[in-house]
Amino acid sequence: MANPESHRHRSRARPSTSRQPVRGRVPLTKLLKVASVAGGIQFGWALQLSLLTPYVQQLGIPHAWASIIWLCGPMSGLFVQPLVGHMSDRCTSRFGRRRPFILGGALSIIVSVLIIGYSADIGWILGDTVNSKPRAIGVFVFGFWILDVANNMTQGPCRALLADLTGKDQRRTRVANAYYSLFMAIGNILGYATGSYSGWFRVFSFTHTDACNISCANLKSAFLLDVVFIAVTTYISIASAHEVPLSSSETAHVEEGEGGSAEEAFLWELFGTFKYFPAPIWIILLVTALTWIGWFPFLLFDTDWMGREIYGGEPNGGPNYDAGVRMGALGLMLNSVVLGITSVLMEWLCRKWGAGFVWGISNILMAVSFLAMLVTTYVANNIGYVGKDLPPAGIVAAALIIFSVLGFPLAITYSVPYALIATRIESLGLGQGLSMGVLNLAIVIPQIVVSLGSGPWDQLFGGGNSPAFAVAAVAALVGGLIAILAIPRSGSAQKTGAQKTRTHV
Repeated sequence: MANPESHRHRSRARPSTSRQPVRGRVPLTKLLKVASVAGGIQFGWALQLSLLTPYVQQLGIPHAWASIIWLCGPMSGLFVQPLVGHMSDRCTSRFGRRRPFILGGALSIIVSVLIIGYSADIGWILGDTVNSKPRAIGVFVFGFWILDVANNMTQGPCRALLADLTGKDQRRTRVANAYYSLFMAIGNILGYATGSYSGWFRVFSFTHTDACNISCANLKSAFLLDVVFIAVTTYISIASAHEVPLSSSETAHVEEGEGGSAEEAFLWELFGTFKYFPAPIWIILLVTALTWIGWFPFLLFDTDWMGREIYGGEPNGGPNYDAGVRMGALGLMLNSVVLGITSVLMEWLCRKWGAGFVWGISNILMAVSFLAMLVTTYVANNIGYVGKDLPPAGIVAAALIIFSVLGFPLAITYSVPYALIATRIESLGLGQGLSMGVLNLAIVIPQIVVSLGSGPWDQLFGGGNSPAFAVAAVAALVGGLIAILAIPRSGSAQKTGAQKTRTHV
């Protein structure tokens, strides 16, 4: 147990999240509308995950360096999401604490996807040619990094807003996060379906230009649809969440108690509280980190794996690769259907089996699925069709089944860790915005490692995606075992753990 002096010191150093006016229970319909913004955000993520790794290689970036382009996502998440969460905890805008950041992030996403979609045209205007596109690459990377910053600026306040509305009600918190996961699934389904369709350049004929070929025009058209979708869902979400503004006197009181500026408080809260985390929170963060070491290689290279290992193509090397990418997008759409169904069943699963047990089983299933991808790759390489013909129907079906099965653990990843951290970190006195930022650190640090290492690691073993998937399988398996053994299964056990946390902190 911490000594009384350190307890008093931490009480002064931490912002209070209980100073908001007491409100009644928020209707589930309102939670559903507020969570709808996840659909718009995830629509863009789906396009990003299914199309952009192949597209950067078509622009001329080697496969070994493709993962480096994705480094901005975790890097911006390392700083942007905790900082935005901290700022939103203290925001005194008359529109509320979270909604200004959600709106600002959504507008930034719109700007960034337009930059990405028109990167080839902008590069052409600046002097690119058909065979040399360095300026388009520069514009693309600039837009891509803005997109990742904007995504991280938006997601934290969205999760925190749901946590604000549900308060300490653990069951309602799980329901709210299940709704969020459900809309992520809907956004994924629509985004991957959009990415798998190859005829958008005919629907939006103006997108096909001298600088922008058919693949580029399809990508550009998909991002234009993303602009419309995110605008609609953002409006529904922020119009439904009637936040009670935080008064400036409350913020001033908190900062007085800290004896420093907001920036100093942010650094103290983010890093200084780590040493006071009880064991259950460290376990959640550890399992989250291992889970994302498993997921990130798949999210980076899923459609590239389908185009290379299954269809035997290369970027700019014929129709097989593009066909594989579109089939990969279809597989991700099926993945999202399973994700949506699981999200609907999430509360029942966690109530019956316990959140930790469900999380652990899902991670083990994820590890098995990655091993199945390695086996499918081995079989495909030994049949003899690679480089000569399209893959047999059985190989494609196996790949699609693997993609679909992975929807179950992905739904758990998108929901359970956030619900666990939102309820268990309450006793530390952190605001929900900063709490989501703390959990995000356990996501982005592994992503940085994967972004820096997966490309060179794959290149070391022949240039394919299999080595990264092997590492992902091991990480997912270890994370699953820890979740089963170390996170309590029953609601009563979770409640007891939370009571112990409050006692010690």
